[in-house]
Amino acid sequence: MRAMVLHGVGQPLVLENRPPLQAGPGQAVVRLRAAALNHRDVWIRKGQYAGLRFPIVLGADGVGTVTGGPDEWVGKDVIVNPSLGWGASETAKDDAFRILGLPDDGTFADEVLVPVENLVAKPALLTDEQAAALPLAGLTAYRALFSRAGLKPGERVLITGAGGGAASLGLRFAVAAGAKVWATTSGRAKIARAVQMGAEKAVDYRHDGWEKELGEEFDVILDSAGGEGFLKLVDLAASGGRIAFFGATAGDPPLLPMRKVFWKQLSLLGTTMGSPKDFADLVAFVEAHRLVPDVDETFPVERANEALDRMASGAQSGKIVLTMG
Repeated sequence: MRAMVLHGVGQPLVLENRPPLQAGPGQAVVRLRAAALNHRDVWIRKGQYAGLRFPIVLGADGVGTVTGGPDEWVGKDVIVNPSLGWGASETAKDDAFRILGLPDDGTFADEVLVPVENLVAKPALLTDEQAAALPLAGLTAYRALFSRAGLKPGERVLITGAGGGAASLGLRFAVAAGAKVWATTSGRAKIARAVQMGAEKAVDYRHDGWEKELGEEFDVILDSAGGEGFLKLVDLAASGGRIAFFGATAGDPPLLPMRKVFWKQLSLLGTTMGSPKDFADLVAFVEAHRLVPDVDETFPVERANEALDRMASGAQSGKIVLTMG
C-alpha cells in the first residue's frame, strides 16, 4: 500500500510503498478512499505539537471500506472515529487518549489500522469527500456545542473564525439545532458564505471594532483562537453565557478579567475532541438534519504536500480533502 510519510520536522511528506496492513484482535483495516486535513497536520510538520515521533503517517480523518477484521464489518463502508482510547467517562478523556495520525499512523495512505470500536457506518447522504471532512472537526464542534455548552433552540450563538473546518461545521450544527447564529471570519467571500450557511450576520475579525458590529450578546460562544480577542468574547457573552474553546491559535489571552467572569456568571468550557457517544450522536445528528460538510478543495494523496501548504496559507473555506485513486 502507498503512504505519505513524514520523516522529520519541516520536511516534505514522501510517498512510500509499504506492506499491506494486518488486523489483530479487536482491530480493523480500512481501505481508504478519502482523507481530510486538519491544522494539527500542519503543526506536526512544523514541529509545533507534543509527542512528535518519526517516521509518521499523518491524517486523522478517513472514509473507506473495511477489508480486514471481524466478519460483520468486512465489506462495509465506514467513517473512522479519530478519537482513540477515550475511556469510560463522558466527562473527560482518559490518560490513554490519543488522536489518529500521531502517535498511531493515520489516514494519508491507502490503508489505516484502527480499533473496531472506532468504526461507524458511513452516512449514505454524504460523498466520500464530504464524509472524510466530518470526523475530527465535526466531533470537536459537536461536543463543544452540545455536550459541553448545552446549546438549546432559540439561543444566540457566536462562532468565531467561521471559515475553518470545525467552526464552519459548528455554524451548521447550531443553525440546524434551532439557534440564532452570528459569525466572525475574514474576507467578503467567507462572510457571504457564513450568511449563506445560515448566520444572521457575519463580520470581519480583522477590522477594528468588529465586536461592536455584531450588536448582540451571546448565550454560547465557540472559539478556537484565544489570544487578545478572547477578552472581547468575555464582553460579548450574555449573563450566564458559556464560552466553549478548543484551541489557541492566537496564543494565550492576556490577564483574564476575573471580575467580569464571576459577575456575569460565565462558564469557560475547555473541550477536546469527544467520546464514542459524542461521535455516534454526531453522525446521527448529521443524518437526521441531512447536513453536508463544506469541502474546499481535493488533492490526490500523492499531492499531500500541496494540500498542507494550502491549509497553512489559511486560504481555505471548509475542509481540504485527499483522495486515493
